[in-house]
Amino acid sequence: MARVVLAMSGGVDSSVAAHLLLQQGHEVIGAFMRHGEEAVEACKVGDGPSPILPIYKQRPDHKQGCCGASDAADARRIADMLDIPFYALNLKAEFRKIIDYFVDEYTVGRTPNPCVMCNNWLKFGKLFDYADSVGAEFVATGHYAQLIAGPDGNPELLRGIDDDKDQSYVLFGIKRELLPRMLLPVGGFRKPEIRSMAADLSLRVADKKDSQEICFVTSGKHDEFVRQRRGDIDMSGEIITTKGEVVGTHPGIERFTIGQRKGLGVAMGEPYFVVKIDPESRQVVIGKIDELGRKELTANRSNWITDPPREPFRALVQIRYNSPASEATVEVLDEDRLKVDFDEPRNGVAPGQAVVCYDGEQVLGGGWIE
Repeated sequence: MARVVLAMSGGVDSSVAAHLLLQQGHEVIGAFMRHGEEAVEACKVGDGPSPILPIYKQRPDHKQGCCGASDAADARRIADMLDIPFYALNLKAEFRKIIDYFVDEYTVGRTPNPCVMCNNWLKFGKLFDYADSVGAEFVATGHYAQLIAGPDGNPELLRGIDDDKDQSYVLFGIKRELLPRMLLPVGGFRKPEIRSMAADLSLRVADKKDSQEICFVTSGKHDEFVRQRRGDIDMSGEIITTKGEVVGTHPGIERFTIGQRKGLGVAMGEPYFVVKIDPESRQVVIGKIDELGRKELTANRSNWITDPPREPFRALVQIRYNSPASEATVEVLDEDRLKVDFDEPRNGVAPGQAVVCYDGEQVLGGGWIE
């Protein structure tokens, strides 16, 4: 039996993960990571060997995220039902780093991915520090991905068996040396099985909706969130076509991402998409679908979970969390950068998003699109 720190979000996945870990004979400690945004009307959760941040009542306009007050209350109730210790960890300072990254990326015309950063810095970063402080061997989460021993006995990161819920993409940035200390209990199940298991256990979260919003953007409107935090910086500008024709104006480039079709604020009579965002001129360039595709990309801040080949290699490459992987040739340029040459042009290649390389179901590594 091993001691395991489990990231509990108050959702059905991490709740059932706690049950599965207990079934496997582990000693489970539940940990809720509180970001401290929109804090009002505190009420204490519990005591423990870690910093404790109070739980707060929600704002009425709160969207379904994964780190809100009701989520913490759900996680605590599940922990009580399963008779495991539960602590709410004060990670406000660490979440501030993610929020700053989120705002900074939109301010320079890139599309951030805070969920990947949360996994890198917090769930498989600071949570390991906490695990070490309480003598835990493993850190577990409710992600839909799998860790399976490879031919050399070392763990390999694979897609979850539920294609619709697979979350391996957001785990590409985890340090390779941490894989032996990770547990992903639900990756070998499909979502309906997890919900059925939760119902059989009479867990109140069995039918709880999946989180859809960025947890610290409680209004669900990321552009308003960015504007509130960037101060008096003017990010407004022109909307132009690929031919240079000015067709409108916009209040800020943070409203846009590459490939976006809806909410452009201009009527063109036919579908137009964001094909470029220029942070220097603050111009948003729109074009038709055939002007959106990109055959190549480069990425930096690469992270490899396996040893990448020294020569160009074939891989399945994914450029967004909810987009299918595509066949491509990948070349490692240096320790920090990689290049992808797609067999067919891909729409929606957005600077700031992660690009992840797969060998079949196995995650090889990836980087951040330049």
